[in-house]
Amino acid sequence: MKTCLLFLLLAFSALAAAFEPIEFRDAAEEARFRELSAELRCVMCQNQSLADSNAQIAQDLRMQVLELMREGKTDREIKDYLVARYSEFVLYNPPVRPATWLLWFGPGLILVGGAIVVAVVVRRRSGQAPVQPPAEDGQEW
Repeated sequence: MKTCLLFLLLAFSALAAAFEPIEFRDAAEEARFRELSAELRCVMCQNQSLADSNAQIAQDLRMQVLELMREGKTDREIKDYLVARYSEFVLYNPPVRPATWLLWFGPGLILVGGAIVVAVVVRRRSGQAPVQPPAEDGQEW
């Protein structure tokens, strides 16, 4: 019983340590950190920013970003560092390059293609003669 309680106490203290709030030196550092972490993607969650994710790796990356900031690195240098380790996937807005053209322009191309298909279908249907209802033969149903 005592070992179970000790285990629970250790588990809760580890969990509390993982979610300790970050202490910033000043408001400017906090604003810069929040902006950077909103521009970076959690490499595990895939659809959450670093700021929004509760994953352990996101916590580690937030601490890494803060360390790099305190070392005097610029935002560009911090992003380059993370891209070197995790690829451009870590950026929410990757740069426009031939490798990312489909990502940037694909949705627009699909939208334009869909509009063309709808226009062709509507044009074909409007050019057809209207369907006549069958002639009445005098019977009642």
